[in-house]
Amino acid sequence: MVAAKEKEKVEDAVVEEIDKLVEAKRIIKNRVIISAGLGLVPVPMVDLVGLATIQLEMLARLTKLYEIPFRKNVGKSLIASLVGGVLPVSVVPGTFSLLKAVPLIGWATGAATMSLLGGAATYAVGKVFVAHFEAGGNLLNFDPEAMKEYFAEQFEEGKTVASAAGASAGSGAKK
Repeated sequence: MVAAKEKEKVEDAVVEEIDKLVEAKRIIKNRVIISAGLGLVPVPMVDLVGLATIQLEMLARLTKLYEIPFRKNVGKSLIASLVGGVLPVSVVPGTFSLLKAVPLIGWATGAATMSLLGGAATYAVGKVFVAHFEAGGNLLNFDPEAMKEYFAEQFEEGKTVASAAGASAGSGAKK
């Protein structure tokens, strides 16, 4: 009888943990789609401001899911430190966002690239923080430097995810 109750508690805990991971994945996926769609905005630099806002909002939702206190200024700083330390992510988006100002070819190139890079960066930010929270971490003990390699791996993986998200965002915009 006692063993059965203990087994049930363990099973409930496992189900709760799986549900949490599924919800975290959903939060990230939805923000990747929004980020990829934001890359299609024709106004230069609006996409970068929007991207930062989306990533901060995603972090706020993830901290709520993991029952971790959220402070906006800490979140901004951590995301900037994490993303800013990876050269292609921090330098190239500004360039491609500004490229949208060039008629026709510039907009098409800038929009496609920003859609891909913005979605990939959002995916990587989300995956890094979920891994940190799953390991028992919080915002106060997050070390962006220690997560840079994992961020870079997730950024590469995120390009594939963002490409698919950009296609769905683009097709949704046409409907």
